[in-house]
This record gives sequence, C-alpha cells and structure tokens, in this order.
Amino acid sequence: MAANDLLTTHGVAVLVCGEDGRKLSGGDTALDLIGDAMGCHAEVVAVPVERVADEFFTLRSGVAGDVVQKFVTYRIRLVIVGDIASRVADSDALRDFVREANRGTQVWFVTDRAALEERLAPA
Repeated sequence: MAANDLLTTHGVAVLVCGEDGRKLSGGDTALDLIGDAMGCHAEVVAVPVERVADEFFTLRSGVAGDVVQKFVTYRIRLVIVGDIASRVADSDALRDFVREANRGTQVWFVTDRAALEERLAPA
C-alpha cells in the first residue's frame, strides 16, 4: 500500500498511511498527517514504523513528545504499526513509554493491522 487509505474498522475511521511518504519526524509532519485525517474525518492515524523517523524512538530527542502532543491537542489517535521489539529491547525508557502509551487511548504501538483492529474492537 503506497498511498494513504481510509478504512472503517469497528465503526472507527482510520487513515492508514502507506510505507512511502515523509517520515514522521516532528510537529510539522504530525500536523500534515492530522490535516489529512481531519480532511477525511478519520479518528485514528495508523503510521507504519517504516515512516517513523529514528529520532522518534530516541526519547531524549523530544520528537516523540512533540508528535504525541500534536495528536493529543487535535484529538486524533496515533497508532504506530510494526515491529519495534529491537528498539524497545535497547531502551528501558522507550519500553516504559510504549507500555504506558498502550495502556491509554491516545497513542498505541501495535505489531500489525490485525492487532490494530483488535484494539479498536468494542470492549
């Protein structure tokens, strides 16, 4: 999937981003995705891990905080889709961040689209 796609899963509109495109690397790129989501009335933006800048996973860089803050402000949920196990294994701070994010409702890290669909299923 190269382009962004709008899907509805369990009644939730999800903007599924393709693997090609600008990397999610800070507030500006977050705002671009938020604008795309608002333009098609999506409640969730699912970004493949391939489109997330390496700096996002280095929490000291501040990129993750900047990106998450933008999504929270605009009340659009962000989901990072893909395997980040090696990154989490290398960073206690990132592991804690991912665990806490997955406990909430605003930002999730899931391994694949099936896991995203499961998270969106009604309780």
